Amino acid sequence: MNFETLAIHAGQTPDPTTGAVMTPIYQTSTYAQDSMGEAVYDYARTINPTRSALQDCIAALEGGAHGLAFSSGMAAADTVLRLLKPGDHLVASNDVYGGTFRIFTKVYADYGLRFSFVEMSDPDAVRKAIQPDTRMVWVESPTNPLLKVADIAAIAGLKGAARLAVDNTFATPYLQQPLALGADIVVHSTTKYLNGHSDVVGGAVIVNDDETFTRLKFLQNAVGAVPGPLDCFLVLRGLKTLPVRMERHCANALAVAHFLERHPAVARVIYPGLASHPQHHIAARQMRQFGGMISFIAAGGPEAARRIAQATRLFALAESLGGVESLIEVPAAMTHMSVADSPLAVDPALIRLSVGIENVDDLIADLTHALAQA
Repeated sequence: MNFETLAIHAGQTPDPTTGAVMTPIYQTSTYAQDSMGEAVYDYARTINPTRSALQDCIAALEGGAHGLAFSSGMAAADTVLRLLKPGDHLVASNDVYGGTFRIFTKVYADYGLRFSFVEMSDPDAVRKAIQPDTRMVWVESPTNPLLKVADIAAIAGLKGAARLAVDNTFATPYLQQPLALGADIVVHSTTKYLNGHSDVVGGAVIVNDDETFTRLKFLQNAVGAVPGPLDCFLVLRGLKTLPVRMERHCANALAVAHFLERHPAVARVIYPGLASHPQHHIAARQMRQFGGMISFIAAGGPEAARRIAQATRLFALAESLGGVESLIEVPAAMTHMSVADSPLAVDPALIRLSVGIENVDDLIADLTHALAQA
C-alpha cells in the first residue's frame, strides 16, 4: 500500500465488537484472563490495544517491522540509550537537540557512557570519530535548530558494528525513511509532526531487527515510560492527515524561506530546500521534500532577534514544533538553553520557525510586520 493509505489503515481494523472505524480508547489498566498467564492482554503498562494500533501504524509508515510508543520523545531516546553499557562510546551530531545533549552529558555520562560530538554532515569526521568501542551513532537529519543534513546512507556504511539511530522527528516518515537508508533504529518525538495538533506529548522507536525489538520491548515494560491510551488515540488521529499536512508545511516553508532570503533584516536563512543550503544536494536525494522548519539569523543581532520573535501575531512565541499552527522562538533563550556555555551553544541571533499550514500570504504578512521591528 502507498503511504497515504497506510497512514489511515495500518494497524487499524474496525473494532471487532462494535465495528467502530476509529480505534477505540481502551481506557483500562487491567484485563480479565480466561486462565492464569495465558491472556493476550494482562496489564496496560505491558500492552494496550490503542497503543498497539499506534505502534503498528508508525512502524508501517517508517517501513519497519516493529514499533514502540513512549510517553515522550525523550523517554524514547532514554530507552534506546539503555541498549548501551558503561564504557560504551556514542558518536552524535555537534548540533543535536538540547534535550538530547542534556540526557547524554548530564545523565548517561554519569553512568559511564562516553560521547563524541562531530560534524555529522561530514562523513570523514564521522569516520575519524568512530572508535573500537563505539556502539552507537546518533544522527538528527535535519538537525535542531541548524537544519544540517546528514548523508544517512553514507554514515550507515561507516558505522561498522555500531547501531545507527536516526532521530527522524523533523523529516517524518513521509519525507524520509532512515531504515531504508541503512539505519538500525528510528526515533520520533510524536509530539511534533506525527500528532500535528499540539495536544499530545509522546515518542516512538521503530526497528527491523527482532533481537533489538525484543530488548526494547522488555525495557518499555520494565521502565514503564508508556503513553496513555488517549494520547495514543490522538496521535493515531493525527497520522491520518500526516501526508496532506506535510505537503502544506513544505510548500509554505519554501515560500517563507524565499521571502526571508530577500529581506534586509535577515542575515542568513537556513532551509534545506534552498540552493544556498550546504547540504541541499543531500536533502534532495534522500528526502521527498524539505520540511516545515526554517532557521534564520537576524541581521541586527540578538536584541533584534528577540524583538522579531515577540512582534509576530500569527506565529505564536512558543517552544515545540510540527503543529498545524505556526510557531516562532529564539533557541538560545528557549529550547536550547541546555547547551548554553557548551561547544553546542546556539547563536543568540538565531530564530527558529515552525511553519504551519495557514495561508502563506498571511504568514508572510505577519513576518513582514515583525521584521520591521528589527
